[in-house]
Amino acid sequence: MRISPEMITIDCADPQGLAAWWAEALGVEGTQDYDGFVILAATPLVLGFQRVPEPKAAKNRVHVDFSSPDRPADVERLAELGATVVGEQSMEGMSWTVLQDPEGNEFCLSDAGSHSTGSH
Repeated sequence: MRISPEMITIDCADPQGLAAWWAEALGVEGTQDYDGFVILAATPLVLGFQRVPEPKAAKNRVHVDFSSPDRPADVERLAELGATVVGEQSMEGMSWTVLQDPEGNEFCLSDAGSHSTGSH
């Protein structure tokens, strides 16, 4: 038997607000709200947002990696939407930008065709 990934769930204080931010960031529509647990189907990735009582206190142990054909333009667009640029990283054949969403959850944006190794 094999397990299959279905969804990545992000802890947050405001599931509806953060899901709306991610919908704008990813250019998709249509969140589903299940009594405060909000799902955003950003094909092929499904993101879930669940309310938790405590604020984020440390670096994420798991994060989502995205790619872009024009990383600098998309980093600028995401920052204008409210993301925080944490830093730039690179290694042979790969480069990416580490960002935080409005609630401080880290995610990475790499150049299309490359894949970060998760060592950031």
